[in-house]
Amino acid sequence: MHNDPGHNDHGAPVWVLADDRAGNVGQCLGVAEALGWPFQVKQIRYGRLGRLPNVLRGASLLGVDGASRAGLVAPWPRLVIAAGRRTAPVARWIKRQSGAKLVQIMDPGPGGRSEFDLIAVPAHDGTATGNNVLTMTGAPHRVTAAKLAEAAELWHPRFAHLPRPWVALVVGGSTRQRQFTPAMAADLGRSVAALGGSVLVTTSRRTGAEAEDALLATLPEPRFVHRWGAAGDNPYFGFLALADAIVVTGESMSMACEACAAPAPVYLYAPEALVVPKHARLHAELYARGLARPLDGATLEPWTHAPLNAATDIAAAIREKLA
Repeated sequence: MHNDPGHNDHGAPVWVLADDRAGNVGQCLGVAEALGWPFQVKQIRYGRLGRLPNVLRGASLLGVDGASRAGLVAPWPRLVIAAGRRTAPVARWIKRQSGAKLVQIMDPGPGGRSEFDLIAVPAHDGTATGNNVLTMTGAPHRVTAAKLAEAAELWHPRFAHLPRPWVALVVGGSTRQRQFTPAMAADLGRSVAALGGSVLVTTSRRTGAEAEDALLATLPEPRFVHRWGAAGDNPYFGFLALADAIVVTGESMSMACEACAAPAPVYLYAPEALVVPKHARLHAELYARGLARPLDGATLEPWTHAPLNAATDIAAAIREKLA
C-alpha cells in the first residue's frame, strides 16, 4: 500500500466485505473507522454453494450471488477488511485480481492463510499462529469515546429523574449452544437488584419473552426499561456512556467487549449453563486484565479500567505493517 491512502483512481482505498453475519460486519466497520481511511462497504451475499468448505471454494467467488459479484470490480482497493471464514475466499480472489493487502478478523480456516497480510485472532480462540497473526483481547467494535460522548448528551435528560447510581443491565439470551432460561433471567434480576440504584435495562432478540418477563418481575423501581422490538430510540449507547456500573450477560463476546470500552465498572453474568468454554476463557482474560469482574457475589463499588477496543490495535498494526 502507498502512504497516501486517499489516492486510488476515484475508488475508496479500503473495501469492507459485509456478509450476512452482522457481528462480523460490526467488527470490520470498527477497524475501518479506527483506521480513518476512506472505505466502501461491499455487500456479500451467498447462494447455495456458499456453504461449501473453503478448501473447495479456494480463492474464488464460488457461492457468491450475482449482485454481489457485480460490485467487485475496478477500481480496486489497496486494502480489504473482512471477518469470518466465509468471506476468506472472496478476499483472496480480490487480492489475485488487484494485489490488494488483506486483513482478516478471526482465523480464515485452512487453505490460503499465508495470503493474508494480517490475521487478527482473539486470544481465547487460540487457533492461528504465524508472522502474519495479531493476537487480541476480545473482538474489535464500534464503541468509541466520541460516540459515547454524543450518546451521553442525548440520553442524560431521559435518565435525569432516576436516582443514582445508574446500573445498566445489557441482556443477551439464548445461543445455538446454550439456553437463557427464565430461571437464569430471574437469578440475574435478583443479583442486579441487590446492587441497588436505578436499573437501566435493555433486552435483545435472543432474550425471549418468557425470560424477559421473568427478569423484569425481579427488578424493582426505579428503573428504565427498553424491551427488544419496542418503539423509540435504542438506549444502548446511552447506557454505556452514562452508567455508574454495567452488567452484561456473558454469552456474547461483542457485548462484553463493548461494555469494557465504556468508563464504568463492568460485571459479567456468566453461569456455566449459559457460557461456552471459549467465552469463559475470554472472561478470565478480562478479569485478569482488570477490565471486568464476575457479577456473582459482587457489591457495587467504584473502580476504573482502561477502555478496551481491539479495533485500535488492529488499525495501528495496519498502519505499521501495511501502509
